[in-house]
Amino acid sequence: MARKRGYIMDRRSFIKSILSLLFFIFFLPLEKGIERYEKVLLLDTVVAGIRYYDAERIWNSLYIGEPLLLKREPHNPYDEKAIEVYRGNNKLGYIPRQDNGVISQVLDRNERLYANISWLKKDPDPWNRIGIKVWTEIKA
Repeated sequence: MARKRGYIMDRRSFIKSILSLLFFIFFLPLEKGIERYEKVLLLDTVVAGIRYYDAERIWNSLYIGEPLLLKREPHNPYDEKAIEVYRGNNKLGYIPRQDNGVISQVLDRNERLYANISWLKKDPDPWNRIGIKVWTEIKA
């Protein structure tokens, strides 16, 4: 009666496997060297002043999740912490004065901020039309 033979690794296959494993351990970049970042939400607010800028004109092309650009306007005569909100070259408005303190400090330190449209609503109240979220990334 013939016995079923299982797979037995021979010496040559074993040595090749060990050498391959050592190569991966020592010569490929380790995960330790990869920097990981974590998103931190700083602000969830609305865009102020949209009726005075480009928001109405480009309303139909705006979409949820669209990236926005935040620019400091330190010489604004009404608010020295003013932050403009742009979509491309189109100014949508400002971060509301009551919400711009921390964000203006972060921008003044030249730290990277991200912003996007979080909601859109065709509402007669201009303070209830465009929602945005602002976040940064920190090393995890």
